Amino acid sequence: MRPKIRALGGAACAGATALALVFSGGVAGAEPENPATADTLASLIDAGLLPAADGRTPKSIVDTGSGSGSAGISSTASDAVGEGPEMSAYLAAFAYGLVNPDAAPPGSNDWNCRPSAEHPHPVVLVHGTWLNAYDTYSYMSPRIARAGFCVFSFNFGKLGVLQGGGLGPILPGRNGVGPMEESARQLGAFVDRVLAATGAPAVDVVGHSQGGPVTSYFMKFEGGAGKVGKLITFGATNHGTSLMGIATLGRIINNLGVNILGFYEPLIGTANIQQAVGSSFYAELNADGDTVPGVDYTLVGSRHDEISNPYEWTFMTAGPGATVNNIALQQDCEQDLSDHLTVMYSPRAVSIVLRALDPVANPTLECTFNPWMIGGGGKL
Repeated sequence: MRPKIRALGGAACAGATALALVFSGGVAGAEPENPATADTLASLIDAGLLPAADGRTPKSIVDTGSGSGSAGISSTASDAVGEGPEMSAYLAAFAYGLVNPDAAPPGSNDWNCRPSAEHPHPVVLVHGTWLNAYDTYSYMSPRIARAGFCVFSFNFGKLGVLQGGGLGPILPGRNGVGPMEESARQLGAFVDRVLAATGAPAVDVVGHSQGGPVTSYFMKFEGGAGKVGKLITFGATNHGTSLMGIATLGRIINNLGVNILGFYEPLIGTANIQQAVGSSFYAELNADGDTVPGVDYTLVGSRHDEISNPYEWTFMTAGPGATVNNIALQQDCEQDLSDHLTVMYSPRAVSIVLRALDPVANPTLECTFNPWMIGGGGKL
């Protein structure tokens, strides 16, 4: 028995290392012209006070007060401020987001925007793990805004390295690492602000990766029932991920009595561990079914998604009073090779969002080549 456990443990160590690398969702970018010292950078990250592109310091928009973070420290959220440029590829957006970690995606956060009769619901953008509002939505956000919608974005699940956020926050703008229950409360606080500012009866949400289950948790357990009309997700970990088998292996080892996932939590953060298939988070989230009455769901998975897989796990089954449209991105469009990150820079993905938000004005889905990992905007 011991040799078997040692073998499994060795495989898990290799797998968890890969998990930490894959979950990061980013690559090394250009070094800032005036790089901060390591000590300064660490202190700024831990304080959540890295300045935005326009020089303003982002302010915390919610203190969950749950005390479920490391040593009783909760994660925080902050406004995305100082609009960044429109990008057509994830890698370029990632590099910009490293230097401007709290930049708002173009077209978002006009707090004077008032929804029209044609588009009565503001659209809230929810990023994923080790990502931020800008590097996720710098391509999609302006296109939603130009279609006539009020668009809003924020950064959530911010937790420093020393606070238990894992190693991801060593890089600026690596958010979504705190407990997902806290992130759901932070989303709720932001949605309430959007509703108060716009006078709208509800919002529609576009979520990427962790943004899907965080929104579902908000709707089910954090007062979000009736506040969301439509939920549109891409690569959402709605039922967890096997991460090409790595997370599944970790869960098997855990079930054998070796807490390998707990061992790696300080390295990759709570939210990553929670998204491994079979976690207690999903047992609670989906105990009474996938959906919430009154919500229209559009759930998109890519066959080339290297993070949220099997991609079919993103799909849902409609419960009472809900409608569900499960979409494989490559259905009728094999040339779209989008992965977990470049899907947010896919012209087809944008057309899916616009059709879901306003099917009368946007009845046709676009189909064009979109490369895996290195491209976006329909080209290399």
